[in-house]
Amino acid sequence: MTSRLNNGRFKRHRVQRQAMSTPTYEYAVVFEQVTRAFGEVKAVDAVDLKIRDGEFFTMLGPSGSGKTTCLRMIAGFDRPTAGVVYLHGANVTHLPPYERDVNTVFQDYALFPHMTVGDNIAYGLKIRKVNKAERQRRVEEMLELVQLPGYAARKPSQLSGGQRQRVALARALINQPRVLLLDEPLGALDLKLRQQMQVELKSLQQRLGITFIFVTHDQEEALSMSDRIAVFNQGRVEQIGSPAEIYEQPQTAFVATFVGTSNMITGALAQQLIGADRVCALRPEKIHLSEVGAPPPPGALAVDGVVFDVDYLGLFTRYRVRLDDGAEMMVVQQNLLKSATDVAARDGERVRLHWQREHMLELRG
Repeated sequence: MTSRLNNGRFKRHRVQRQAMSTPTYEYAVVFEQVTRAFGEVKAVDAVDLKIRDGEFFTMLGPSGSGKTTCLRMIAGFDRPTAGVVYLHGANVTHLPPYERDVNTVFQDYALFPHMTVGDNIAYGLKIRKVNKAERQRRVEEMLELVQLPGYAARKPSQLSGGQRQRVALARALINQPRVLLLDEPLGALDLKLRQQMQVELKSLQQRLGITFIFVTHDQEEALSMSDRIAVFNQGRVEQIGSPAEIYEQPQTAFVATFVGTSNMITGALAQQLIGADRVCALRPEKIHLSEVGAPPPPGALAVDGVVFDVDYLGLFTRYRVRLDDGAEMMVVQQNLLKSATDVAARDGERVRLHWQREHMLELRG
C-alpha cells in the first residue's frame, strides 16, 4: 500500500492518545505458562511468549497446533485453563473482549452483507456512540489508508476478495487498537493476490507502528512478513526467532521439516560424516552436485549416489539422489545454464554431493 497523509493523521492521533492515557511497555503481549485444556486434550500447553510492542509477530504451525487458540486468548474470546495473559503490562486473563485494546481480522472477513462498506467500517464507532460527522471523517480516512477511496457506498458483494479483506482491515483499525490480531486473513485469496496482500500488510504495519499478531500455517507468509516467528507444534512453542534464524538455524526436527524442506541425516550416515550418531538437518539448496571422483572443496563433506528423480520447476530443478548406503537426499539447484532437456538427462546419472560442514545442523530431536 502507498497510502498518503491520512495515515499520518491516524498515527499522530494514536501517539497523542497513548501519551495521555497509557504508559509505554516493551511487550504488547506476554503469556506466562498459559494452558488451555478441553477435557483431557491440551490445545495449548504451558506456553511462554513475549511479543514486543510494535512488531509483526507470526504464530506459525499446522492445524491443531494451538496457534489460533492462543490468538483467541489474546482477544478474550477464550480463557486459559491456567497461566496469565498480559496486554501492555495489564493482567487481562479474565477480562472480556470489549475491555481489551485489540481488534481481530478473520479469514472470512465477517462483513455484514446488508451494510455498505462505509457502514461496515463505521460499525464499531457507532456502537461507541461516536457522532455521525466524526464517523464519516474517520471512515474516509480508513478508506484512504487501505487504498479504497470512494468505495463507501458499495456493498461487500460488489467487491473482490482482496477489496473485502481491505475493508475488514479498515474496520479493525478504525477503533485504533494497540494490537491487531489476524487469524489466517489471506487464506481465502488466490496465490497472486495473497502474495500482493503480504507486501501490503507488512507495509501497513510498518507505517502505523502498532503490533500485528498474525496466525498462519503458510511458511512463505511467515518468512516474508514477520519480524519474529513462533513455531507451534502440538500445543507448544518449538522455537521463536527471526525468519532467518528459524530457517537457517532450526533447533528441532519439526522446525527443520515444517519450515521449508530439510534432509534429515541420522544413524550410520551421520556417524560417517561427523563421527557421531546425531540427528542433523541439511537444506537441499546448500548441496552441490558434481561428477563422481571430483574432489570436494576444502572442509566440505561429500557422499556419492545416483539421481533417480528429476523435477524441472523453471527457476530451479529438484533432484532426488539415492546414496550408496541406501539413504535418499534431495538437492535443489538454480537453473543458470541448463535447459529442461539437459536437467532431465541427469536422471540415472551417478553423482557426488558435497556441502560445507557448517550447513549440516545438529538438532535437539
